[in-house]
Formats: sequence, structure tokens, C-alpha cells
Amino acid sequence: MDLIGDGWWGRAGRRGRLMLASRWWRGGAAVLAGALPALAFPAPSLWWFAYVALVPWILLARSAPTGRRAALDGWLGGLGFMVAVHHWLLPSLHVFTIVIAALLGLLWAPWGWLVRRLLGDAPPPGRAAVALLALPSAWLMVELVRSWEGLGGPWGLLGSSQWQVAPALRLASVGGVWLVSALVVVVNTAVALLVVALTTRDSTPQGSTPQDSASRNPAPQGSALPAQAAVPVARNPAAPFVAGIIAVAAVTTAAWAWAPRPEPAGGVRVAVVQPGVIDGIAGPEKRLAREEALTRTLAGRDVDLVVWGESSVGFDLADRPDVARRIAALSREVGADILVNVDARRSDRTGIFKSSVLVGPQGPTGDRYDKMRLVPFGEYIPARGLLGWATSVGKAAGEDRRRGDRQVVMDAGHGLRVGPLVCFESAFPDMSRQLTHDGAQLLLAQSATSSFQHSWAPQQHASLAALRAAETGRPMVHATLTGVSAVYGPDGSRVGSPLGTSASATAVYEVPLAQGVTAYVRWGDWPVHAALIFLVLLCVAEGARTLRRPAPEPHAPPARTAHGSPAHHGH
Repeated sequence: MDLIGDGWWGRAGRRGRLMLASRWWRGGAAVLAGALPALAFPAPSLWWFAYVALVPWILLARSAPTGRRAALDGWLGGLGFMVAVHHWLLPSLHVFTIVIAALLGLLWAPWGWLVRRLLGDAPPPGRAAVALLALPSAWLMVELVRSWEGLGGPWGLLGSSQWQVAPALRLASVGGVWLVSALVVVVNTAVALLVVALTTRDSTPQGSTPQDSASRNPAPQGSALPAQAAVPVARNPAAPFVAGIIAVAAVTTAAWAWAPRPEPAGGVRVAVVQPGVIDGIAGPEKRLAREEALTRTLAGRDVDLVVWGESSVGFDLADRPDVARRIAALSREVGADILVNVDARRSDRTGIFKSSVLVGPQGPTGDRYDKMRLVPFGEYIPARGLLGWATSVGKAAGEDRRRGDRQVVMDAGHGLRVGPLVCFESAFPDMSRQLTHDGAQLLLAQSATSSFQHSWAPQQHASLAALRAAETGRPMVHATLTGVSAVYGPDGSRVGSPLGTSASATAVYEVPLAQGVTAYVRWGDWPVHAALIFLVLLCVAEGARTLRRPAPEPHAPPARTAHGSPAHHGH
């Protein structure tokens, strides 16, 4: 019996092909395939799964009967990915989460089309090599566009799933999270190529040759990609896979060996105050009282800086000098400046701001950072006149917060210069890079994820600090109201134990400082630029090949006999 053709596996394969022939089953499969990479992120944190998570999505898109269907598979997969990575927003935004995911999912439609273009049929080595560069490049373009603040920011970038992998963090110091994302997609593409090559070899009828298969599936006319008939596909099906893995290993090894490493430059003792969940009408007062009580326990512990979380103070300090005096008294008692975060309507400017404010023994020092990048729908509603109805179906912002206009590096005493970020600003690589350029020795993120306390959001948010630390070669403190609070060293490795979502406590961390400049700080987002250049060159090559292709010769009319009927050969 032929176990492949007639057995259970063969019947299952035929049944699967029949199901995928249905547009509804295929659409559901695309959504599910796109959602799979979410398992690589916290809280599951199956980081290793990221290297194969895209394979089902790739194989589905390449099997599409038309380019249009492949683009649809890309869109639906993008919808599934965005919903899965941001599913914890559903209690707050409800159906609007799906609407946003559907709009952002459109960014993956060209990627799905490109997958079929490059991997359709059985790609020869030349086309496979192009795919190993083109598909990661196209993926980076998707991540770049959706990283714009107005589209939700760079939450859930594929490379962020590698936040606890030392070699990946070294890569981040060279090319940021972008380089990590690109190499993860390279591995997925290589694995997909191996699967395609093996299944193509197994499905080639006995007695046929690769050239026979190529004649049945010719390359598109005018394509700049290598013609399939030119190369025997089955000769070495593992070659593209091996090439992709070797390329990733070579880049990782080079980064590990030659990339500049942060040089030790002493250390500081930083205390994080996490009050925990506090609800009720008098929430701001209760929270402040709890933060005061926790901060007093730090007296005599020789700390250099105390950090409170986002929205830790619900009163404008200029309008409430009594609150400013209370915090200044705490600073004197502890012997260190306190970085608080004020979420209140300002008395000197119109509107509500979220501001990092440094308070010393004599009161506010004058160092203040107003949050620049706001969370769409959470802190403002884009095009409120058009989308203001979102406030009626979820917990969208009733009033838009105001933005700051510049980043600030603060002098926190003891010769320490710190660069604050607020909330999801820690997801933006360019902001921490700029603070490092401006001389920050320590990066600080003040956050509050209490609205998503029992979801994956707190763990996902805390993990971003590891990437920012590795990219910049500067340690980073992620301080929250309700957890997860965590600290990472200049290489992205964890310092001490995090404070979980159930903790109402303080923690003191021995934070190592570093000096020197990483390749990412020096060169910026060069992987994105390289990806864009490659895609432009690929389009130019495709266009040039199309222009060079000779026009088809017109068919000569058939010869006619004296009676006006076509001549017949042999008569």
C-alpha cells in the first residue's frame, strides 16, 4: 500500500486541500496562521517558536491560486496577528480592536502577494535566494509603517519576542530590534523553503524530471526572477534552508565577536516604588499615601534615586504646593531625588499633561519631561470628530491629553544623568537612542498597565526595556504602579527580581552603568534603510527585465487557397 497516496496521511492531505479550496475555510486558516507568532511574546514567551511561527502563514500564501488571493491571505493573517498580539485591548476598545486590526492587517497584503510571487510552485535556488532577502525586507516595511505613533506604535515587533535571548540582544546592539526581526523572518523563510522543496520532491511523479515539472509551471512572463526550468529543483532541496541558516549564524557570530560592548562605568542604587492596585473615588489621595509609606521604608538604605510609576501623582505640583512639600520631605528622609509622574491639568498651560517631574530635598528641581507620544484612543482619539464614537463602546479617552515638544535628560544628583520615558514610549527605539545621544546614563520608563492587570500586557511592556537597554548600551528601569516593574543592565540582561502584578512593595536594584556607543546608537535604523534599498533595486530589476522583453511577434494569417479556404499541409 502507498502510505503517502492511499493511507491516512494522503487522505488527510486531500481533505486539507479541499478545505482550503473553500474561501471561508482558507480565510479562517489565514487568520489562525497569522495569530501563531503571538505565542512567542510574553506571557507565554515561547521565544524559540518565533523562528517557525510564520511558516504556516508563508506556506498558505504561496499556495494561493492567484496573486489576489495571496494578498487576501496576507491581509487576513495580519488581522490575526494584530488581534492576537493586542487581544488584551478587547475589554477596553471592544469591537474597535477588530476594526483597527483589520485596517493594520492591510499592510501585510503586499507581503502575502510577494510570498506567492517568490515561493509559488517550486522556486529554483536563484528565486529562493531572492526570497531570503525580499521577504524579511518586506516584513520590515510593514513593521516600519505600523510603528508610526498614529497607527498604534511599534508594539509587537517580531524581534521583541527575543528579549531574553543573549545573542539576539547582541544583534539589537548592532541594528536594533529591526535586525532581530529581519533575521527571525530569514529563518522562517528558510524553513518554509525546505518544506516546499521536500514536498515538491516527494510529489514529483516517478519517471518525471524537474524540467518536466518546470514545463508544467513556467515562471511568469517578463519576470526578473530566474526561470524555474533552468535549475533542477530536487537536486539539493536543503540548499536554500542551509544558506539561510548559515547567513543568520554568520551575522550573529560577527555581532557577538566584533560589535562594541558597553564598558563598565560604576553603578548606582535605584529604588522602585510600586503601590499596587488602588481603586475608588479617592484613588489619587490613597495612592499618594501608599507611595509615601513605601518610600519611607527606603530611609537608611543608601539609594541614589527613587522612581515612582506613571500617574503616581494626580495633582499639579504648582497648584498643590502641599503635595510638593510632602514629596520633598520624603526626598530629605531617603537622601535621594524622587522621580514622580504627574497626570493632571496644569496650572501654567492649557490641558492635561503626563509629566515626569524630579523632586529633590528642596522641592521640584525644575527638570520636567512632558510625554510626547500618546497612546491612540487611550490618551487621545485620532480624528475625534470622526472617531469620537469610540468613547461610547469602550474606555477611550474622554479628553485628549496634551503633548510635550522635546525630550529631556535630567541631573538626578550623585552625578547621575537620567532619560525618562512615559508608558508606551519605551516601545520606540528612536526615543531611547536620542536620550543616549543626549548623554543619559540611565533610561527610565514610568508605566501603568492597571487596566490590563490580568492579561499579557504587563509582561509584554516590561520586556521592551530589555531591548532598549541592549540597543543603547544603557541600563533601563521600568517602574510601574501595579507591575510588572523590572530592571535591565546595559546588555539587556535582567538585574535583580521583578515586581509582579500582585506586589505592593519597594525594591532596590544595584544597577551597573556603562559608557561607550553601540553600533545602533551610532548608525541608527540601518536595517530598515537597507531593506528599503533592496526592495527598490528588486523593483527596478523587475521593471528593466520587463522592458527588455521583446514584444511577441504577430501571428501570420494562414495561407488561403483560390477558393478562400485555409491551405492544408500535405495536400
